Amino acid sequence: MSLAILKSRALSGMHAPEVAVEVHLANGLPGMTIVGLPETEVKEARDRVRAAIQNSRFEFPARRMTVNLAPADLPKESGRFDLPIALGILAASGQIPSDTFSQYEFAGELSLSGELRPIRGALAMTYAMQQSGAALGRSFILPRANADEAALVTDAAIFPAGSLLDVCAHFAAIAPETRLSRHKPDTPLVQAGYPDFADVKGQQQAKRALEVAAAGNHSVLMVGPPGTGKTMLASRFAGILPPMTDEEALESAAVQSLTGGFDVSRWKARPYRAPHHTASGVALVGGGGTPRPGEISLAHCGVLFLDELPEFERKVLEVLREPLESGHITISRAARQADFPARFQLLAAMNPCPCGYLGHHAGKCRCTPDNVARYQDRISGPMLDRIDMQIQVGALSQDELMLQADGESSSVIAQRVRRAFEVQYARQNKPNSQLTPKEIDRHCKPDLSGEQLLRSAMTRLNWSARAYHRVLKLARTIADLGDSKSVTQAHVAEAIQYRRALRER
Repeated sequence: MSLAILKSRALSGMHAPEVAVEVHLANGLPGMTIVGLPETEVKEARDRVRAAIQNSRFEFPARRMTVNLAPADLPKESGRFDLPIALGILAASGQIPSDTFSQYEFAGELSLSGELRPIRGALAMTYAMQQSGAALGRSFILPRANADEAALVTDAAIFPAGSLLDVCAHFAAIAPETRLSRHKPDTPLVQAGYPDFADVKGQQQAKRALEVAAAGNHSVLMVGPPGTGKTMLASRFAGILPPMTDEEALESAAVQSLTGGFDVSRWKARPYRAPHHTASGVALVGGGGTPRPGEISLAHCGVLFLDELPEFERKVLEVLREPLESGHITISRAARQADFPARFQLLAAMNPCPCGYLGHHAGKCRCTPDNVARYQDRISGPMLDRIDMQIQVGALSQDELMLQADGESSSVIAQRVRRAFEVQYARQNKPNSQLTPKEIDRHCKPDLSGEQLLRSAMTRLNWSARAYHRVLKLARTIADLGDSKSVTQAHVAEAIQYRRALRER
């Protein structure tokens, strides 16, 4: 038989569409042609596959070979097609049987010696294979280094291999011991290793605000002089978030696998991303000729911390406005479009002025009001309006610094957050931050005194409709933490304290 057909997967954003690898041998001048919109890495497979076949002691056919990667209009990138191309050549030339190829999908990059190297996006490919009705019942043969990652997909049949020769022996079935064994995953233990809130001295108001933010999935901006503990608090925030569900963990891990950065030992640990303020807009939201996920997608179901917020370029911060509302990002290019999830919890920190010491008890600040206004104006009104909570983190006195850190531990705070989260999901099946206007009217309506207080604050502070709704959602979260079914004046008052703008707009 001079034709062999195998199945593999491409990557297009978070999707992994099926690709048919068709290999045809014909008479003519020896050579190999790869068609089907291959990119440079795929075209280079000709040399890798030739060397791998020969070093595995098979014969590389001296015939005209055509490799078609279908569908033809789907771009193909990376070296994951090396393994199916090599197997297709061997099957088309009659060196290995191909009668059971339809029961498998294949992916793997070949070294010149025939060893299989790990690929990017193995988890996303396995997840897509399981979700595809056409792939029902298929097993997945891939490099051994990707086995633990791919096996996180429930009920996926993973057959890891170390080399091209191992895969060929599996199909030749010369002896039972030569067949590949199905990978049996061990459930990985979460080893997040987040630092503890008990290490933070003082800052009880800031800790309370972060507890409210964690309970309702609210975004936070912390404003305060340098050295007050803003970064320290942010690094501990992920440790008080509710445990990830299986679906959330799988989505988060699949995004990280697209960059090759997923660590199986951190399965079900909330991601924490803290890009430097020199990061570009593409680094934050993703992009490139072949679209890759950015920091907001790598922080999916976790925390994105932006320290020194005004030091980011303004146009970089503006690209966060839509993802903060929608929870996903669509990257459009001339030739392709890619969708990535981006449901992250934003934490940001900044100094109140250029020198950083505005409001410090030592009176160090010498910034003029114009300098302060220009500095704070680096964050646009629309961007600031989308941040649920804006809190002050004041400098500690000498007496507070001398005290031992003996606050509540992260585990104690996390228990209260988890209970509030369970209340929200029992009531509306989503966190309070994701409530729609109709759901806000249904679940967040305050009592009469609370409504009067809210009206007064809205008139005095000139809030937008978005800010008004965000305060209501904050008040609902505070009520949930207090096991209150109704939103009272006390809940509204606390929520208003978390919504103080940096300056008048």
